[in-house]
Amino acid sequence: MGGDYYHSCCGDPDPDLRAPEGPKLPYVGDKEPLSTLAAEFQSGSPILQEKIKLLGEQYDALRRTRGDGNCFYRSFMFSYLEHILETQDKAEVERILKKIEQCKKTLADLGYIEFTFEDFFSIFIDQLESVLRGHESSIGAEELLERTRDQMVSDYGLFVTSGEIQRRAEFFEPFISGLTNSTVVQFCKASVEPMGEESDHVHIIALSDALGVPIRVMYLDRSSCDAGNISVNHHDFSPEANSSDGAAAAEKPYITLLYRPGHYDILYPK
Repeated sequence: MGGDYYHSCCGDPDPDLRAPEGPKLPYVGDKEPLSTLAAEFQSGSPILQEKIKLLGEQYDALRRTRGDGNCFYRSFMFSYLEHILETQDKAEVERILKKIEQCKKTLADLGYIEFTFEDFFSIFIDQLESVLRGHESSIGAEELLERTRDQMVSDYGLFVTSGEIQRRAEFFEPFISGLTNSTVVQFCKASVEPMGEESDHVHIIALSDALGVPIRVMYLDRSSCDAGNISVNHHDFSPEANSSDGAAAAEKPYITLLYRPGHYDILYPK
């Protein structure tokens, strides 16, 4: 997991692949054609150019997020809310609200004082309810984008992830020990809960399991090109099989993220 997972699955980190950083980028950008990504690499590695072409066979659009360390949570949160806005899946909203209550109970059981996390959950619930039509404060796609450009919306994921890792400390401990010498609690305090800490394999597993939401990550790197056969690696993070809503574990991911070293953006299938 962590660095070892990246090296084995995705190849060595490549500084040429890092997403543009800077405070001028909005927290969540506008939807843009995948061709804009190709334009970034038009004078770069032929391998990466070919991989972007392969991505273009399955995906036609990209939405960028600010590269400040919270891009994974921000990408996940916007993509999930956008999915609810488009599908109007009330059954899914009811399911996720139950999951949220479980997450809050987990944090309380772990000794967190309610006021330290309640605001974050309340903000997300407000956003979730607002994307359902017929609600007194219903919003459309443009307002959703504006609202999720508020940093507080994405920060909700930090507590969900930390709570899940600590709740299942025995499961996560071996992976964490491969990343750092710290304990599970120390890892959460230093590498999960602070703003601006990059998310790794462990964070994605925890968030996916905690909320019961499958996530697909496509990796843009220089790997999988032996013998001239170039392909794009991907990994599907499915909620734990023994979760109370196990049906979600077999569901095809409807959230797809593009990963390049240190950064996540949102991909849109054709």
